[in-house]
Amino acid sequence: MSELNREAVEKALEQIRIAIQMDGGDVELVDVEGNVVRVRLTGACGACPFSQFTLQMGIEQALREQFPELDHVEAV
Repeated sequence: MSELNREAVEKALEQIRIAIQMDGGDVELVDVEGNVVRVRLTGACGACPFSQFTLQMGIEQALREQFPELDHVEAV
């Protein structure tokens, strides 16, 4: 199983970031370790009660489409 490439994940997040920024939030790539991506939700997303939904159904789902080897995405 191949490991995720940080540069490729950052590029994919740039596409996702556009939608998140439209709602006043943002996502920052913190780390890629093996097949786990760690991100920080900022702006409106930082305190939003739906941030876990955004993380799993938005960010993780979109990354999984491009990187099937992705284990999961964690918010830090």
